[in-house]
Amino acid sequence: MSSHGRSLPGEPDEPAEASRPAADRPGALPLADLDVDLSAHEMLRRAHVLDALGPDWDPVAVLRGEEAAYELLYSGLSAEQQRVYDELVSAGVLPRRGDGHAAA
Repeated sequence: MSSHGRSLPGEPDEPAEASRPAADRPGALPLADLDVDLSAHEMLRRAHVLDALGPDWDPVAVLRGEEAAYELLYSGLSAEQQRVYDELVSAGVLPRRGDGHAAA
């Protein structure tokens, strides 16, 4: 069918049988509700992630490292880069970070 709602030459006026929902097909079996609880699997997945990170993983140190990396990323910008950065901050695309100078 065309985007204007009219059938094109050679196209059927009705949707193909296979494209109709199963419940609308003659002789179709009724649908059954199926609930799957994945919470046990999610807990196992989280346990494996924490096991893979190891006992020395320090989330606070990781966050501090990420913040330091962002401070360096947005430091020492040229005038044009600073203008674009300020526009992106004003538009809410980027959060304001630091004062434009490298972290000590």
